[in-house]
Amino acid sequence: MREMSGPGRRRTARLGALSLATAAMLAVQGMAVAVADPAPGASWASELETGSRACAAGDAKAYVRTMPALRAVLSDPAGVGGADRPPVAAEFEVWWAADGGVERRQMTSTSKPQGSMFSWHLPEDLGIPADTVVSWHVRAVSGTNTSPWSSASGVGCEFVYDGESPAAPVVTSTDYPDNDDWTDGVGVHGTFRVVSSSDDVVMYKVGFGGGPQREVAAPGPGQAVDIDFVPQAAGLTWVEAQAFDRAGRGSAPTTYFFRVGSGRSPVARWKLADTAGSQTAAAESGTAARAGSGTTFGADAPSGTDLTSTALLDGTEQGYITPDAPVVRTGDDGSFSVGAWVRPAAVDGTRTVAGQDAGDGSSFTLGLRQDAGQPVWSFAVGDERLDGGRPVAGRWTYVLGRYDAVTGSARLYVDGSPVGEERQVTPGGVDGAFQIGRSKSATGYRDHWRGEIGDVRVHDRVLVPGEIAGLAVRKAERLAHWDMETAADGASPEVGGGQPLRLAPGASVRRYDDVCEPTDPDCDPLDMILAGDGHLRLDGVSGYAATDRPVVDTGGSFSVSATVRLADDEPDRPMTVLSQGGKHGDAFKVRYQPSTYSWELVMSPAGGPGAAETVVSRYSRPDGGFGVGHQIAVVYDEAAGTVTLYVDGYAETEGTAEFHDAWTGDGGLQVGRGRTADGWGEYFHGAVDQVRAFSGALTAGEVQALW
Repeated sequence: MREMSGPGRRRTARLGALSLATAAMLAVQGMAVAVADPAPGASWASELETGSRACAAGDAKAYVRTMPALRAVLSDPAGVGGADRPPVAAEFEVWWAADGGVERRQMTSTSKPQGSMFSWHLPEDLGIPADTVVSWHVRAVSGTNTSPWSSASGVGCEFVYDGESPAAPVVTSTDYPDNDDWTDGVGVHGTFRVVSSSDDVVMYKVGFGGGPQREVAAPGPGQAVDIDFVPQAAGLTWVEAQAFDRAGRGSAPTTYFFRVGSGRSPVARWKLADTAGSQTAAAESGTAARAGSGTTFGADAPSGTDLTSTALLDGTEQGYITPDAPVVRTGDDGSFSVGAWVRPAAVDGTRTVAGQDAGDGSSFTLGLRQDAGQPVWSFAVGDERLDGGRPVAGRWTYVLGRYDAVTGSARLYVDGSPVGEERQVTPGGVDGAFQIGRSKSATGYRDHWRGEIGDVRVHDRVLVPGEIAGLAVRKAERLAHWDMETAADGASPEVGGGQPLRLAPGASVRRYDDVCEPTDPDCDPLDMILAGDGHLRLDGVSGYAATDRPVVDTGGSFSVSATVRLADDEPDRPMTVLSQGGKHGDAFKVRYQPSTYSWELVMSPAGGPGAAETVVSRYSRPDGGFGVGHQIAVVYDEAAGTVTLYVDGYAETEGTAEFHDAWTGDGGLQVGRGRTADGWGEYFHGAVDQVRAFSGALTAGEVQALW
């Protein structure tokens, strides 16, 4: 390469309108052939780049924070000569205004075949000043012949070298000031203004509380941005902001601390746990509400919650509860969240859990309706309906609707999880009386709820996902525990006096004082006690134990666990240790699969044999009748739509799968067998102990604590 500069530089000769290809003579099959002349003034340059950006000028020019590489592809625009086209070199030229004149620098590369990419990485000592518009172009050179400059066709390339980082931004907020005050709070929008004193800042990166950063473009160079933020948790938190100029240079970060108070309590809350015979629902907050004659207090409450009772509404015109006054503002400036525990006795038609009157209609309603002939949970705001989830008669569910006036969006939550889509909505009408169990129309009240309702809460703010999930939590409760210590009249009792496990031939309870010594060569390993003073022994041929009725509701969240030990070193077939379902199949079963050396949790949708199954597996070698066995636990979380198989207290990544097709079986819990295409089978050969069943989904910590 050679680089030339200054007014006395040596210039290469021009060929006028003649191209390089015209001056070249190509040998084709031993004959000299002249190449045709391309269009006069046509540039040989294409794919021009300044650094990593395409060639541009004016407002679109590149801003760079280091000296860029200039690049171009050079070839005869007429495309003549084929593979015999002569090689070319690239001559680059840059220039800029300085002291009333123009400074120029050039560089000519070595020759390469036409169509190659040529580049000049501008050196730092070239003298290019900062904050100055620099222009450049390129042309092809072959001997003393040159093509037109790339700028001859009207393509200009410019850039500005920015050698200084912008000033760190300043962050301010009147909603969440940087002082010692605790400011309200979780679920309440706040605006944070971010601005740098540098006039070339075009973008800010902003992150809250150490979370992911978001890029926010400035409306114009050097202008401030306003960023909305909704705190998700109480406590001392911060926002970190960094400014970036057009060259991509970043400022030093700025950290702004602020204190977030706990979310505001509900503006209205009725637990509906009033004594039987009451005609008024006491208010934990807000105004007491009168109840119609179709409302009965003292009804059942969802297990695993702190509710002691609920209200039962009979679905008639008199089944309602109302404070006879508005509870929240539903206009453009009024965010709100409304939720309740409900158990529908009927899921037909349209039925309202809660809503608020607005003239001859309702500003919002929360409840259920029909979609394509199937019931769905529904949250209606103005003219928009948000649907999702599937109501089931007789099943407790936590439903909640949330409207965010700042974003104009609404969302429906079922059992703590969002369902359906988030939508833009427009509340309408003048706020009227809040209603529980009915909605208003031009002809009167309608869509009456039939079933239980409990713990109705109304907030005048956005509830955040963590709060919603917390409201929907039902602590898992133990339904049954069989310790396998004794068996009388062919049954092993449940420790709390519940259903016994009835033992079939081939199943027996072995006690510690009945077993042989491990040193005895005739001792059967199956007689070595797993835990406590006894265990269930199954022969793998016909032995099993079962309850007469279902133990867990397989259509809702449940957990089942047991300690198990395989009798064989190399089992020759799948063996089921736990299952429960109905006449046509198992809703769930846990089996050992010898082909993969793993425990499997098999979840089956309703529909009988042949339906697609969800299988979760965990690797585990068989123990051959010795050792302490394995702790197996199955957890189905209806709200999360997941099933998890724990082995020895751990699930790991592969231990969880999505499952949304649960169904309620009417068969008893089976220990030691499962349904197959040919009926009962997969009899378990080994020992089973400490069988437990729970309503609700155990947490990972609770599973580990079982043993």
